[in-house]
Amino acid sequence: MSTFSGLPAHVLFVHFIVVLAPLTAILAILCAVWPAVRQRLVWLVLALSLVVTVLTPLTTDAGEWLEDRVGHSPLVNDHAELGDTMIYFALALLVAAVLLAVVHVSAARGRSVSTVLAVAVAVFVVVAGVATIVQVYRIGDSGAKATWGQIA
Repeated sequence: MSTFSGLPAHVLFVHFIVVLAPLTAILAILCAVWPAVRQRLVWLVLALSLVVTVLTPLTTDAGEWLEDRVGHSPLVNDHAELGDTMIYFALALLVAAVLLAVVHVSAARGRSVSTVLAVAVAVFVVVAGVATIVQVYRIGDSGAKATWGQIA
């Protein structure tokens, strides 16, 4: 999809990523460190991480279409290169959500999860979540600079 009602689709899709990726990361981190939250929100986190993973390539594809229309500049190229990395962060967030769901299901079935495994999952979720938030910021900042110019 390249346009939607005359607007570049990238402009629309990017807002979903900017909101959903950090929101999902924050909820995943809460699920990792707070079992009561995990019990209530783990399936929502899994669904949101799947949505982010599906929307990410749609957003980057729409961005490549837009890049061909606006022309190439160093700022646009930087933004495009950073944007292409987002799929790795979305996939890490999806893996983190799957691991949270596995821990949740194991606990719900009365199977004890080893402390080492629980801590490893929590650390992975926190690292993936923080990295995702930071990368969304970096990509968004580079996109703003590419759109509005370098602001001193």
